[in-house]
Amino acid sequence: MTDRDRKLRRTALQMVGVVVVMGALAWAAVPFYSWFCRVTGFGGATSVAEAGSDTVLDQTITVRFDASLDRGMPWEFKPVEREMEIRIGETGLAFYEAHNPTDRAVAGQASYNVAPYSAGGYFEKIECFCFTEQVLQPGETVLMPVSFFVDPEIVEDREAKYVHEITLSYTFYEIDMPEDTETAALAPGNESLTRTAAQAIDTN
Repeated sequence: MTDRDRKLRRTALQMVGVVVVMGALAWAAVPFYSWFCRVTGFGGATSVAEAGSDTVLDQTITVRFDASLDRGMPWEFKPVEREMEIRIGETGLAFYEAHNPTDRAVAGQASYNVAPYSAGGYFEKIECFCFTEQVLQPGETVLMPVSFFVDPEIVEDREAKYVHEITLSYTFYEIDMPEDTETAALAPGNESLTRTAAQAIDTN
C-alpha cells in the first residue's frame, strides 16, 4: 500500500468517525434539550413537583389557560375556565375538556409550555393529564385535571418577579393507539363476559 493510499484510508476513517460522533450528539441532543428545558424553564417548559408548596404568599398571580390541536387531530379540546387568580405558592386545580366526535377510538398526547418563558421554571405541576397518553372512545367526552402552583422563589428572580400573568398552553396531537388498549377494545365477547361475571356476583 502506498503512502497516498494510507493517507486516503486514514482520511476516510476520520470522516466516518466524525459522522458517527455527530450522529451520536444529534441523538443525545433531544433528551438533553428536554431535560435542560425542564430544569431551567428555558423555552417555557414547566417543572414537576411531588407535593404542593409549604409557603404561600399574599401576592397573587393570574394563570390563563390555552388549548389547541395539532393538524389532523380530530378531537375537540378546550379549557373549562379561561383563567384563575391564585396566591403564589397556593395549589390550583384546573380542568380541560376533550371530546372525540369520531366513530373510532383516538389516542392523544399533550405537549405544553408556559409563557412568558422566564416563568417556566417556577410553574410547578403536581398532577397533569399531559403526563400520560389519553384514549377517548367514539363520542366520549372527558374532563382532565391539572394541579399546580407557582413557586414562591419567582419573587426573587430579577426577571420573573415582574410577571403578573402566566399562560399555560397545551397542544394535543394524535398518537398510535396503545397495544393493550386496542387488544381490550377489539377482543370478542368482552361485553358478554362482563355481564356474565356481574350476574354470577349477583347470584352468589
